[in-house]
Amino acid sequence: MSTSTPLAEAQPLSLCAREPRVPPERLVAELVPPPRFDSVRFSTYVPDPKQPSQAEAVRELSAFAASLGAAPAAPGRRGWFGRKSRPPRTARSAARTSAPAAPRGMYLDGGYGVGKTHLLASLWHATEAPPEKKAFGTFVELTNLVGALGFQQTVATLSGHRLLCIDEFELDDPGDTVLVSSLLARLVEAGVALAATSNTLPGKLGEGRFAAQDFLREIQGLSAHFRALRIDGEDYRHRGLPEAPAPFTEEQVVRAAEATPGASLDAFPALLGHLARVHPSRYGALTDGLNAVCLTGVAPVPDQSTALRLVVLADRLYDREVPVLTSGLPFDRLFSEEMLNGGYRKKYFRAISRLTALARDAKPLAETPAAERAEG
Repeated sequence: MSTSTPLAEAQPLSLCAREPRVPPERLVAELVPPPRFDSVRFSTYVPDPKQPSQAEAVRELSAFAASLGAAPAAPGRRGWFGRKSRPPRTARSAARTSAPAAPRGMYLDGGYGVGKTHLLASLWHATEAPPEKKAFGTFVELTNLVGALGFQQTVATLSGHRLLCIDEFELDDPGDTVLVSSLLARLVEAGVALAATSNTLPGKLGEGRFAAQDFLREIQGLSAHFRALRIDGEDYRHRGLPEAPAPFTEEQVVRAAEATPGASLDAFPALLGHLARVHPSRYGALTDGLNAVCLTGVAPVPDQSTALRLVVLADRLYDREVPVLTSGLPFDRLFSEEMLNGGYRKKYFRAISRLTALARDAKPLAETPAAERAEG
């Protein structure tokens, strides 16, 4: 770190020096749309006129949110607010002989950057229920919650909810497949409505990552909970915008970190090593209070496990709107051709897209005079 020019009284923060501990209560409390999507609504989503599926998605999800306002609890289960409900015997008899109920969930399928998370958060906001009766989290956060609370306690915690929104729904291993299949089956039985986003159709989850055909029953069970809604389009984060800024010099990054209150400064290889020692469920806490992340020596990610951890960190930084200023290679060279052509390619493209947007946000940090930033 440069010490020749004392541009700030305090040294930059370091992500590598942080080892946050996150109590289970925080994991539950944080099941709400992240700051970036706190104020989004269906009315703020701007459909691409060239992609009619986007406007159709707004209409479908608006109707779905309205349908949840008066949705009854599942037979024999607790109602939305804790009261037990049970239909009359004639209704129960009819239910046993009628056709299976239509899926009570929406599954938003589409490429990265078409606004799926915006729409999912809008659904959460539009659903008439107290915040504590609806949950919003990424697939990783949901599996982390089960790890922290245990399966039965997670079922008990979420069963009283009106709606569960799952962002970035992707199955990475057989264990996740069985776990989530069982969890969602229990929640649907309890009357919880579901909504999810993914870059993969529900019947295709797990393909290219593990022997999905061996877990076909679980995957088909997951698929049965949802009605798929395809959203086409190009990445809105780069639609009509200039190219992302090229990485800066190491001197520029260090100077900006020293001059920006609340900025962190780390060597990229050191950060990758630190991420291996911090559970992904704590990556959000890792970024608490940061106004910018400055990284020197960005280089290709060495292996897939490291790459997947970096994807999670990129998601948490994007959710929290934390600019990322770097030296070294540009973000589109983070992942090898083999990675970009493999089973996790959509995750890597999403990470590149989001980090590029954050790099664009960080550009003024390196261009604004230090004194002006310190005053701000």
